[in-house]
Amino acid sequence: MKVIILGAAGQIGKMVTDDLLAQTDFDLVLYGRNVSSQLSAKASSRVLFVDGHFKELDKIKEHLVDVDAVYLNFVAEDDFIKSLVEVLEESNVTRFIAASVPDLYQEVTGEFQEWYRANTGIMWTASPRKAADIIEASKLDYVILRITWLYNENGNTALHVTKKGEPFVEAQVTRQAVAQFVTDLLIGKADYHQESLGLGEPDTEFPKPSFF
Repeated sequence: MKVIILGAAGQIGKMVTDDLLAQTDFDLVLYGRNVSSQLSAKASSRVLFVDGHFKELDKIKEHLVDVDAVYLNFVAEDDFIKSLVEVLEESNVTRFIAASVPDLYQEVTGEFQEWYRANTGIMWTASPRKAADIIEASKLDYVILRITWLYNENGNTALHVTKKGEPFVEAQVTRQAVAQFVTDLLIGKADYHQESLGLGEPDTEFPKPSFF
């Protein structure tokens, strides 16, 4: 299996890369700005570095040959998502996992709602919602990840997954947990298809993240 990570130099992108290299025999295409220098420590016979910007859709398309899945490691604007979805469909790449944010559907509830909306804005009228609508209307085998506020804690992969239409109450989640879940989606251990999922850490129904 061959996976391309768009935005591979981001914190979660690096963790997903490490997880896939350790837990699978997949070949990886790591795409992003200066990844060949930023991620040089991850060089192996299974890794191809592609230095590029996200507006270089021709370059992305060129490296979709024989790719089985794409993980988009940043919250993209809807204009980019529209173009990327078109490229994926043209290239017959169906499995697409995209990072996003909560409250696309006004699902953030409970004590967390006031702080979240004050610090993030009105997401259900913003670009991430428009991007999600484009993905959901596509023919792709997509998973949208609505990820709450992030922090690092090695070894903590605790995760509570909610589906579209269910309330979102968790204030925080570790990058390690998100990275492992992306890995689980790619290897088929987490069996979700054409879903928009909320990712939070269990028992963090706080008024705001504990690190604020």
